[in-house]
Amino acid sequence: MQPASNATVFIVDDDASVREALAWLLRSRHLLGEGFGGAEEFDAMLQAGWMPSQPCCLLLDVRMPGMSGLALFDKLVERGLVEVMPVIFLSGHADVPTAVAMVKRGAFDFCEKPFSDNALVDRVEQALRRSQEVLRDRQEQQQLQARLAELTERERDVMRLVVEG
Repeated sequence: MQPASNATVFIVDDDASVREALAWLLRSRHLLGEGFGGAEEFDAMLQAGWMPSQPCCLLLDVRMPGMSGLALFDKLVERGLVEVMPVIFLSGHADVPTAVAMVKRGAFDFCEKPFSDNALVDRVEQALRRSQEVLRDRQEQQQLQARLAELTERERDVMRLVVEG
């Protein structure tokens, strides 16, 4: 299954050349990339009320001036966004304990710079597919809740009896 054509890969890295190279790499595989120069800039978008409605993932640099990638990740975890927006950490200074801790907390992957372009984009595509699945599941859940809310009290009683057998 290919990621949806409207899927977006958010790139948060303080190095403009890295953002541009990653955006070019993604375009070469027909993926849309949107860059942010720092964690504060991306967090501001979230604080303005943006919520993922289309498949997406986040390529997040670990070390940046100001808010670090790890601090932004903590905020994403608090907001419950890491399932719908899988996070792939990028780091030129990776250490095993940090990588393990982030993956245990819900990060999709942790890639050390320099990385293999093909391997990174393969992981991005996997993350986008996961995001697509989570969004689809949430939409189905919302539709089910809406249908249940439309039932009369008598219909709910019948449904309970059917479920109980």
